[in-house]
Amino acid sequence: MTDENSPADDAALRQAMHRVRTEVDKAVVGQAGTVTGLLVSLLARGHVLLEGVPGVAKTLVVRSFARALGLDTKRVQFTPDLMPGDVTGSLVYDARTGEFDFRAGPVFTHILLADEINRTPPKTQAALLEAMEERQVSADGVSRALPDPFLVAATQNPIEHEGTYSLPEAQLDRFLMKLVVGMPERDAEVSVLRRHAQGFSPRDLTGVEAVIGADEIRAAQRAAARVDVTDDVLGYVVDLARATRQSPSVELGASPRASTGLLAAAKAWAWLNASTAVTPDHVQTMLVPVWRHRLQLRPDAQMEGVSADAVLTSVVQQTRVPI
Repeated sequence: MTDENSPADDAALRQAMHRVRTEVDKAVVGQAGTVTGLLVSLLARGHVLLEGVPGVAKTLVVRSFARALGLDTKRVQFTPDLMPGDVTGSLVYDARTGEFDFRAGPVFTHILLADEINRTPPKTQAALLEAMEERQVSADGVSRALPDPFLVAATQNPIEHEGTYSLPEAQLDRFLMKLVVGMPERDAEVSVLRRHAQGFSPRDLTGVEAVIGADEIRAAQRAAARVDVTDDVLGYVVDLARATRQSPSVELGASPRASTGLLAAAKAWAWLNASTAVTPDHVQTMLVPVWRHRLQLRPDAQMEGVSADAVLTSVVQQTRVPI
């Protein structure tokens, strides 16, 4: 495909993206919002932080998502003794040649599942920074490009659980979205049990078919990036960001990087919904998942039980919407 797809090409790409959700539904029940967030992040070339207690299918969602996309995926279980080189790769001495060769780490894949990323110390968490931001790994003065597309899907248990480390602010800011994976509704949980009673195994995803490939994904990313946005909508994004900085509950509000992330997610969401231009509704839909992890609340607000989600909801209600 050329960079400029025809309307028919765009429609076919969009249909394939929606089929990804259908395929993931074969393995995962009750997590439609999480899958949609992953799709938007992929289209916007961003990364995703999935937060939830153990047992809510965070890992299964990512594995099924990668399979439906027809992309390579690798999983790293983050532990307190994991070293940076275990993620990015390292130089290994070859006795036969007398030289050091680079042995690529698991980050060299299309979708990296960083499982329980907050169970490893900050030094190893930070090893992903260059890969997430620059989409490359440097070793011995040589930069090695990562596959395209590339997405880090990191799972995280809530911070109050024992044995976890808070992610550094610089690391958090590299995630386009933070998706909260909650407990399923009663009917969805019954469906989960019914599937297991009928013999379903989360280790066997042969029933999930690949409905798209890397070339089509790159074409869809280009199409999403071309969605129009007016100056009024750009001003609306800036007004929302400035409102977070002025909130009495917020110590550190949304940065310009947060604003560009929100714009990219809104364009991807607009494209998925067959819109030719970003509207304030698209911005509002993406606001909470894109900004919830970027706000730093004041200690007194945290003690009073104020959440970032609540602050953002208030900001949307109080910011003038362009006509």
